Amino acid sequence: MPPPAQPPSAQPPPARRDEAWFTRVYTAQYRSVLSYGLRRLGDADASAELAQEVFVVAWRRRAEVPDHSLPWLYGVARRLLANQYRARRAAPHQVPITEYPGSGGADESVGVTDVRAALATLSERDQEILRLVGWEELTVAEAAQVLGCTRTTAAVRLHRARKRLTGAMATRPALALHSPRKEP
Repeated sequence: MPPPAQPPSAQPPPARRDEAWFTRVYTAQYRSVLSYGLRRLGDADASAELAQEVFVVAWRRRAEVPDHSLPWLYGVARRLLANQYRARRAAPHQVPITEYPGSGGADESVGVTDVRAALATLSERDQEILRLVGWEELTVAEAAQVLGCTRTTAAVRLHRARKRLTGAMATRPALALHSPRKEP
């Protein structure tokens, strides 16, 4: 009697997921996961700790990690952050998730500050889809994987979040740029 056929939805066993595989994934994706955490936590040490936790989960669940691993890793990071925020709700000194660590130098501009302020007025759900597509530079399909929804749902969320961000930006008072004055 032949072995039972696997259902079409069953994943074939992953390629050999050994230390060499993990080292390749870690080397290729560590900086992206670290940046993901840094943009949300605003602290290099906390971001490094988050990245390490993400890769511990990746090692433990290596059979589940898809070949294109970055969206999956972002999803793990997102869930770890959510768990941390739930655990620390009572701590008022925590950095809010809307903070984005800037260089504080020439790279900072009034436009970025306005976008961050407008972004902070949106719901967490809107902020996350905008961050995934804008900051993390994921496609809508990859963002959907991180969020655990369909591509269509993510596209609708992104469209609506962009509209709300545009509305929030429109209600913010425009800051005048200083220009040299001409003497009469």
